[in-house]
Amino acid sequence: MRAAPKEMPPLILASASPRRADLLRQMGLDFQVVDSQTPEVFRDQLSPNEVAQVNAYRKARSVSKKTPDALVIGADTIVALESRLFGKPSSLEEAYEMLEDLAGKTHIVVTAVCLLCLRQHRQRIFTDSTSVTFRKLDAVAIRRYLTAVNPLDKAGAYAIQEKGELIIDHIQGSYSNVVGLPTEKLAEELAAWVTPERLAPAVPLLAALAQEHVNRPGTGLPGH
Repeated sequence: MRAAPKEMPPLILASASPRRADLLRQMGLDFQVVDSQTPEVFRDQLSPNEVAQVNAYRKARSVSKKTPDALVIGADTIVALESRLFGKPSSLEEAYEMLEDLAGKTHIVVTAVCLLCLRQHRQRIFTDSTSVTFRKLDAVAIRRYLTAVNPLDKAGAYAIQEKGELIIDHIQGSYSNVVGLPTEKLAEELAAWVTPERLAPAVPLLAALAQEHVNRPGTGLPGH
């Protein structure tokens, strides 16, 4: 005999990103926003997927400790060109350099999402990846984009939903993943959360990596 579906706990988005909040609203979800204020980190020996997963876990964990009855959504988005990870530029000059490096090439956007409810002792971490190919951009095109869009709060110095047609040729994969949340996968995971007894496995590697960084701070990498 199958158990009855479980009720969805209250949802909390552990991010101050207006882009992620907009995506959740477009999904028709009721939620609260609690900024985790957790510094984003990376280790050189980790892949983009692992970096994003560690950061998503740390954000969700920080908020979950204060709201154990809620289902907390932590997310982190990484822009990667081969082995190089792109964070948020600290200046317009750095933003120009990032766009110049990405121009005419295909890079990967990885978003990791951590769903965590401490009261239920349940956790789920997943990722999605999208290939983004930039147009060939000269100095005029780059400056035109930087004039139209504020790049300083965006990993890789760009946002696909803000004048993206000026710099992006095409993508392969989820559009919303590039914005900051893979809504297709997130909808599937939230639906699975309330099915009978789908307990996510523990993720000791992520927990150990997150704790290791707390004990021995390294280099920060801002994400989306």
